[in-house]
Amino acid sequence: MTENKQHKAGFVNIVGKPNAGKSTLLNQLMGEKLAIVTQKAQTTRHRIFGIYNEDDLQIVFSDTPGVLDPKYELQEKMMDFVKDSLQDADVFLFIIDITDTSDPNEFLVEKLNKIPVPVLILINKIDVSNQEKLEGMMEFWHNKIPKAEILPISAQEGFNTEVILPKLKSMLPENPPYYDKDMYTDKPERFFVNEAIREKILLNYEKEIPYSVEVVTEQFKEKEGIIFIDSIIYVERETQKGIIIGHKGEAIKKVGTQARLDLEKFFAKKIHLNLFVKVKKDWRKNDRDLKNFGYR
Repeated sequence: MTENKQHKAGFVNIVGKPNAGKSTLLNQLMGEKLAIVTQKAQTTRHRIFGIYNEDDLQIVFSDTPGVLDPKYELQEKMMDFVKDSLQDADVFLFIIDITDTSDPNEFLVEKLNKIPVPVLILINKIDVSNQEKLEGMMEFWHNKIPKAEILPISAQEGFNTEVILPKLKSMLPENPPYYDKDMYTDKPERFFVNEAIREKILLNYEKEIPYSVEVVTEQFKEKEGIIFIDSIIYVERETQKGIIIGHKGEAIKKVGTQARLDLEKFFAKKIHLNLFVKVKKDWRKNDRDLKNFGYR
């Protein structure tokens, strides 16, 4: 009789500043697009679990919003997700953007130094840097968080990312799986619909517009192999509603087409997507609205 293989399982929380590449890395490690990715800061608003499974391994990745100093109620709620993630990890992946010249976030550095679990620092975007800059950055972070192991990567290009999973496996404790082995995320289908639409708004509109938007999917119903979806795009002001819709509805039609194509890939089914735009005045500052939108 053969011995049962040890099963390892644990929570690996991905933290870092906005735009460091956290969501790109999550998608790369999962081999599946779970988190939306754009060049704009604050693309990620929620904490998203990606559940990676092998026969003898389960890693529950947690992608969090970028660490920032909150300016309004929504950002405060986003930082609550980050604070939660600092409580419950077995390993931290701390992502550093090698092109970021701003000061490190001292709150995060202090927390990672105190937390009694392993920290793996990933210096990201090395494909757009040079050896001298990389060596300086590695030395800087070795002094900042001495206990951390440091690994240079490019999440976008998939460079050196293949060594992350074996490293994590060696760091995780023996545990049974936390989730069913056929699960790959903790989020419901409607969440991914909302995020796909929001990603296209981030990509297609400028200035404050994308940050004033929240998306709610009111209908998600499958019939005869087609998924019928009705989603509402909420904005804060009437003028924003006009910009989202665009001349003769062209702007919103473009968003709808792009989101539908992504969702058809994600769900591997035909999608029928209806988009509506409504005004919910100053929702980002309203506690009740934020709770209704899932920011507790």
